[in-house]
Amino acid sequence: MSAFSLGPEQTAWCAELRELAAERLRPLADRGEPGRVNRPLLAELGRLGLLARLFDSGALDLCLMRESLAQTCTEAETALALQGLGAHPVHAHGTPAQRERWLPRVADGSAVAAFALSEPGAGSDAAALTLAAEPDGDGWRLTGAKCWISNAPEADFYTVFARTTPGAGARGVTAFLVPADRPGLTGSPLEMISPHPIGTLGFDAVPVTAGDLLGEPGRGFAVAMGTLNLFRPSVGAFAVGMAQAALDATVDHTSRREAFHGRLMDLQAVSHQVAEMALRTEAARLMVYAAAAAHDAGAADVPRRAAMAKLLATETAQYVVDTAVQLHGARALRRGHLLEHLYREVRAPRIYEGASEVQRGIIAKDLYATAQKEAR
Repeated sequence: MSAFSLGPEQTAWCAELRELAAERLRPLADRGEPGRVNRPLLAELGRLGLLARLFDSGALDLCLMRESLAQTCTEAETALALQGLGAHPVHAHGTPAQRERWLPRVADGSAVAAFALSEPGAGSDAAALTLAAEPDGDGWRLTGAKCWISNAPEADFYTVFARTTPGAGARGVTAFLVPADRPGLTGSPLEMISPHPIGTLGFDAVPVTAGDLLGEPGRGFAVAMGTLNLFRPSVGAFAVGMAQAALDATVDHTSRREAFHGRLMDLQAVSHQVAEMALRTEAARLMVYAAAAAHDAGAADVPRRAAMAKLLATETAQYVVDTAVQLHGARALRRGHLLEHLYREVRAPRIYEGASEVQRGIIAKDLYATAQKEAR
């Protein structure tokens, strides 16, 4: 398969996903409570086999799922993505016992997963995290706080990144699987601009053992970055899906809306803006697909490609949704309008899983490192 086009089977699958999202997932999403985990929606994603596919597919399939769902039901897209983000470290680095206990329940939607990396003072600078894992007999005690954690505090387990070696930067971080019922683990929800379930976590000497390790001690940063390298292109796919939904709504609106003795589409200022929206959306889509294909092929430049894809797609989606709101006028600002919903949804992806500024830093660092190697 070319990185720049989809085959007929993939195109048909994407169309099927959009139809399923409209008919079976959208009604469940509408009945959910904003800012809370929607377990009926997760259960339906499980029944449809989409959650299980998180563990059987590569980056491109993940991107196609996220883009297709986002066009019709962003809540379903987000629920799927958060399950994958929280559970991927277990799938990739977990022990047989961890995988057997949790992955089937993640796949059927009965267990909610969460990825607990960010802290009040360590968001984009993930290597600066301070959650302390202090030695305690054969295990550790986790003490500190996490913040901006999706699915917190309602998740059933958390992939938690803690510092086992003080002062060692990225080399002193270890990943743990922490069930939500561990003593000393508490949390509270946060009210955000978008309707996602996000909260804080408090760790008051939470006990963990060698059986809770994900990967090797001191190698947790690699676990985190491997997960993010997989999911960053798919954040771009989420953004592309939202941009496409906004573009489709704008084409429909401007082709029907009468103004200034004609339709909006007949005004060159409008039609050229719509063309620009389409151009940027397609460019972002192609970069996302290329980054996903590079990941699946095991290319050496995946971190740079993933950063480029997330950066371009999320910035593009912000532009496209904002332009769509402008061309729709006041109706798009009314609570419940598709674009009002997308306008609230589209802002966060430019920040989470590495803000746009962080992505530029990753790209630049890789470019200079490559240039130095070639100059030797």
